Amino acid sequence: MTNDLKGPACAARRPALFVTLSGMHPIQVIDQGRQPYEPCFDAMRAFTAARTPDTTDQIWLVEHPPVYTLGQAGDPAHLLAPDDAIPVVKIDRGGQITYHGPGQVVAYLLLDLRRRHLMVRELVQDIEQAVLDTLASYNLAAERKAGAPGIYLTDGPHQGAKIAALGLKIRNGCSYHGVSLNVQMDLDPFLRINPCGYAGLETVDMATAGATFAAADDAGPLPVTAAQQPAIAQRLAAALCEVLSAREASAQRAHGNAAAEAA
Repeated sequence: MTNDLKGPACAARRPALFVTLSGMHPIQVIDQGRQPYEPCFDAMRAFTAARTPDTTDQIWLVEHPPVYTLGQAGDPAHLLAPDDAIPVVKIDRGGQITYHGPGQVVAYLLLDLRRRHLMVRELVQDIEQAVLDTLASYNLAAERKAGAPGIYLTDGPHQGAKIAALGLKIRNGCSYHGVSLNVQMDLDPFLRINPCGYAGLETVDMATAGATFAAADDAGPLPVTAAQQPAIAQRLAAALCEVLSAREASAQRAHGNAAAEAA
């Protein structure tokens, strides 16, 4: 039996978009819509604090109004040019400063890592792989970079630019925070910071990078715009569930083999 926590949420909790059977453990994917950052931050912490061993894992899809978030060990000096219209929120994830705003998909992963036999490094790899798979489905080539979590374009005029950022907090073996993917947004606020602490790092979105999708009438590829953001959010959530399911199935096989050898 699972325990689906309600708790204080970003807003009234919407029905799950879908539940995927990730091995033995399902994941609810919930679209929270556009929500202010701080209520979501508070809700993630409250959800995690109230979890039991039976609480169902969740992925929240959110879009935020403009906000800078500064990681637990973040250096405020990476905010180069403060903007009175964009608040700065000090939070408890890893990493430095980043920007969230309209036109960006944010996925928060509220997972019980111990139950999934999932190491933090593996979770980071799985999140990055899900973003890579999502971008590939919109005809963008990208890559990881060792020591710099996130996803970066590999070709074109914006080669090396960062298109997705991630940061996590692990508490009592459970994760919160997650990943942001830029779809079509005002990129100017990124010019006011050293994104993720890297001076001069270009930040780009899918529309600027030339992402395309197949038209329903076979008219040929069309450019990604903000209109595709809901579909991109669902594609990212599905990709996250797919990689987490594969990881859990692998861990279960390894656990079964080890048990058989010990018998």
